[in-house]
Amino acid sequence: MNIHEYQAKQLFREYGIPVPSGKPVYDLGKLDKTLEGMGDVVVVKAQIHAGGRGKGGGVKVAKSHDEAKQRAHEIMGMTLVTKQTGAEGKLVKRLLLEEGIKIANELYLAIIMDRETACPVFIASQEGGMEIEEVAEATPEKIVKVPVDPAVGISGFQARQIAFALGLEGDAYKAACKAVIGMYNLFIEKDCSQIEVNPLVVTEDNQCLAADAKINFDDNAVARHKDILEMRDLDEEEPAEVEASKYNLSYVKLDGNVGCMVNGAGLAMATMDVIKLKGGEPANFLDVGGGATPETVENAFRIILKDPNVNAVLINVFGGIVRCDRVAKGVAEAVSKMKIDIPVVVRLSGTNAEEGKAILDESDLNCITATSLAEAAEKVVEAIKA
Repeated sequence: MNIHEYQAKQLFREYGIPVPSGKPVYDLGKLDKTLEGMGDVVVVKAQIHAGGRGKGGGVKVAKSHDEAKQRAHEIMGMTLVTKQTGAEGKLVKRLLLEEGIKIANELYLAIIMDRETACPVFIASQEGGMEIEEVAEATPEKIVKVPVDPAVGISGFQARQIAFALGLEGDAYKAACKAVIGMYNLFIEKDCSQIEVNPLVVTEDNQCLAADAKINFDDNAVARHKDILEMRDLDEEEPAEVEASKYNLSYVKLDGNVGCMVNGAGLAMATMDVIKLKGGEPANFLDVGGGATPETVENAFRIILKDPNVNAVLINVFGGIVRCDRVAKGVAEAVSKMKIDIPVVVRLSGTNAEEGKAILDESDLNCITATSLAEAAEKVVEAIKA
């Protein structure tokens, strides 16, 4: 789960991570009130769940309140296109107005989970304001990694090590040490999967501030944090993915034309791989889980078919906990009830697979059965070409 920059900075303040003074804007009619008490220089920032906003025209510096209001009207309601939004872009419905700061230097600081060491790891670089991937590829020596043992927690030594690696001194050094400890505590206590500050800036008077803030949360843990769930902005999420979550379905929209319905994330990945191997393109990742029922299958079909690009559906189910005959009944009921007019290829394996295949073969539905995943992928690609 992602949140907006202004929400991330609210959490930063709670954990002692210094940020510029700023206020969110939801209603342009309240701009005058929002600007009260701010200095002449104001930064107007679009609030969407994507990076690269500045390059897309979603971040503007205004040198007066009148200009800030003009920039706010320009950005609010625009369709902002960045490298991360895709060509369709995202509609800007919220803004963040921040007081301008005099920046002397831009740095990079983040904490993520490193699966190799099974530890949170800080990533720090003096090359802030850039794509960290480009820095890692061109000048990897400029990136410092500091793992933290979760059984021990962050130490003052490690915080100082990171601040020193960033080349800081004086007040900026002290603020960075405090920010590192705050970031770690936030990461652990709120079950984050990533916290990124790019750039972490040093001002001309040697203050250290988080000029940007990005936080991702572990979807499996957000139920423990009602305050975080309240920050969820459904307008920023794929509508089909939001609907799928209501039925405990794992759904991710992709760019292809073959709808995929499977039970198990690993099986989903394998299914998509084989579809591509056979010349097709997956339209989604949809995992109905281990307890698939006729209702689950029907909901999954409805969500898949909301994508107008889907020209065929491949159902690949391994009957372990779930019985294949129950899945087959669900498929038969869904296809019959929903009057699905695109090819549906079904491959069942495991518990009661033969019974499930018989149910589909004996029905008068437009279902194509297969015995192996490779055969199923071939048939679904052929069905689209036919």
